Amino acid sequence: MKILLIEDEKMLADSVAALLSSRGYEVEAAYDGDAGLQYARLGVHDLVILDVMMPGLDGYQVARQLRSEHCAVPILMLTAKSDILDRIEGLNSGADYYLTKPFDSRELLACVRALLRRQGEQMDILRCGNTELDLTTGILRAAKGEVRLSAREFDVMRFLLQSGSRNISKETLLQKVWGFDSNAVENHVEVYVGFLRKKLSAIGSDVKIEAVRRLGYHLEVKQA
Repeated sequence: MKILLIEDEKMLADSVAALLSSRGYEVEAAYDGDAGLQYARLGVHDLVILDVMMPGLDGYQVARQLRSEHCAVPILMLTAKSDILDRIEGLNSGADYYLTKPFDSRELLACVRALLRRQGEQMDILRCGNTELDLTTGILRAAKGEVRLSAREFDVMRFLLQSGSRNISKETLLQKVWGFDSNAVENHVEVYVGFLRKKLSAIGSDVKIEAVRRLGYHLEVKQA
């Protein structure tokens, strides 16, 4: 499970990231609202933990912008503001839960598990056009059949489906699928996109993986 932590207090961010990492979560951190919004827009995270008071965009603005773009990722909002009106504003802006600082690490972990459970129940299948990816089996299905994807194919396809019409760069796919320490290069992404295009065609999918120079890839549904 991938978690995006948007928190401008670096010591707190590092502490929360270490706690979550020790429980097996993959954590990515951003230290202001503008950067956090850009990371969240990639659509590759299973949960966003979002501070309210930050430089640039505050947490309320980030949450509202994500929801206005139909990003359904669960949002756990962290803040020192405990007034009921602040909680209401946080929930109205799109947060799924509102946790006040200081918080107990056990409560934070319980909130994370609860939101990810809820996300898991809703996100076992990713769909686009007549095509769906089963996240529990790695099977890609469309009008004429189904095919089981390899681990790398599955990750690339998942990120493309989560990003939808938004471009996801080759650099981002390299980082998310192969990892920072890998010797993989952009050609590896091109090769796996080629594999996926052939498999989509073979199962009668109406989804195309479109390439945009210097911006990356996105999905489009072919018009009948």
